[in-house]
Amino acid sequence: ISGVRDIHADHAASHIGKAQGIVTCLRATPYHCTRQKVFLPMDICMLHGVSQEDFIRGKQEKNVRDVIYDIASQAHIHLEHVR
Repeated sequence: ISGVRDIHADHAASHIGKAQGIVTCLRATPYHCTRQKVFLPMDICMLHGVSQEDFIRGKQEKNVRDVIYDIASQAHIHLEHVR
């Protein structure tokens, strides 16, 4: 937008965008669940023994929280790359 032509700025912006996308997906999860949809990575859900139905039913058990934590940790890793 501001005309910056720098590979490092592009790399940082890429990681910021990925982190923002992950966070947006997590923040929208309760809304989507009310509409019977889950857009979270199923490989991470399966790793913790969580089904889409667990999210749709609004379960608050530890394994559900672990899924959210693992996904949020991916956003944090992208922010660490930016720093």
